[in-house]
Amino acid sequence: MKLRIMLFSVFLMLFACSGITTAQDDTKPVSAAAEWSESQKLSYILGTQIGNFAKQSEFEVNLELFAKGLDDTAKGNEPAMSQTEISIFMAALQKKAQEKAQAAMEVAGAENAKVGQAFLDANKEKDGVKVTESGLQYKVITEGDGAKPKATDKVKVHYSGTLIGGKEFDSSYKRDQPSEFMLNQVIKGWTEGVQLMNVGSKYEFYIPSGLAYGTNGPPSIGPDQTLIFTVELLDITTP
Repeated sequence: MKLRIMLFSVFLMLFACSGITTAQDDTKPVSAAAEWSESQKLSYILGTQIGNFAKQSEFEVNLELFAKGLDDTAKGNEPAMSQTEISIFMAALQKKAQEKAQAAMEVAGAENAKVGQAFLDANKEKDGVKVTESGLQYKVITEGDGAKPKATDKVKVHYSGTLIGGKEFDSSYKRDQPSEFMLNQVIKGWTEGVQLMNVGSKYEFYIPSGLAYGTNGPPSIGPDQTLIFTVELLDITTP
């Protein structure tokens, strides 16, 4: 009974992580599996999911040992590996995966930084683009006549953010909802740049990775990315 519960739990986890769709394609012929029992179908699907998981992890599943593990657990045999050995191995495996992911992030970050710097070097020569002492670049699209915020102010803005390749990763315009935040609680490029604006202004900012998220960019952005933001300062909402 415990084995059945454990396998079903593992199945649900792999099923959720695999992105499988349950939508049916009526144009496909009925497969031989249509005659299988629920247990047979579940067994096969579980095998495909573990196979996909192993493939993505770049590990080959030894079918003989895989079957032995299932058989030992089902029959209550003494396992070939102790719980301590399993824990040590899994910890080492996790560490190895983390190190590999970190190395890949460093390679991607170095490439992003190189491409970003080339973009900034070319962009600063364009008409209307200004550069601050920190390296922040900006262009005035519309100049307002309202007050300028301080770093300690709370502001209301509309904005969109893209990577230099054009991919949009965030937009308050698409949400149809302006954002409000303390100006000293956002990335450095925003803290500096928005203070240059009068209420009613619309600027475009070109933010080096060091003034953005650096190596800690979220998945939608990535490491060491130079970012482009279009920002419209709607109001200063500090009480």
